Amino acid sequence: MIRPIVAYGDPILKKKALEINIDEPGELKSLIKDLWDTMYNAKGVGIAAPQIGISKSIFVADFSFFKDEDNFFENELINMKQVFINPNIIKEKGDNYTYPEGCLSIPNISENVTRKSSLKIKFFDENLSPHKMECSGIIARVIQHEYDHLKGILFTDKLKYKERKKLREELNLISIGDVDVKYKMSFFKN
Repeated sequence: MIRPIVAYGDPILKKKALEINIDEPGELKSLIKDLWDTMYNAKGVGIAAPQIGISKSIFVADFSFFKDEDNFFENELINMKQVFINPNIIKEKGDNYTYPEGCLSIPNISENVTRKSSLKIKFFDENLSPHKMECSGIIARVIQHEYDHLKGILFTDKLKYKERKKLREELNLISIGDVDVKYKMSFFKN
């Protein structure tokens, strides 16, 4: 089911997501389906559960969007489309790597964000099988971005103060629903 994407300004985006009890996965399959459906409907490459209003430690990503990039390494992936349940980044390493990022919860804004170029992560997949993965470049960046959502961090939080200040008006407009998007969004009401 396609769900509305939670817009900037909703407190759930600033809250640490709760771990999923893998011994009692409950409605996990339908949540995963909803994440994929919602992400593809909005033409995204990744989405985390808090972005659809669910404070659970899970995100999905489809890396095939980047397969033509110079720094794309398909052999680093378990699957081109990957589910990350209760992920934990063990280590971020390498050089600082700056690249423009956007976010489905912050539509129509893209800014350069600096992150480490590679990482090691452990997580459970959609079958609740444990994995460890090392990756770099754009794959690492997408994972870091979605992982941040589970920690209550938005890409705008990583910007310098002056950059955030320049975006303040646009962010305020997004938070009140004054934004033009081609997908359904949910806006926080005080």
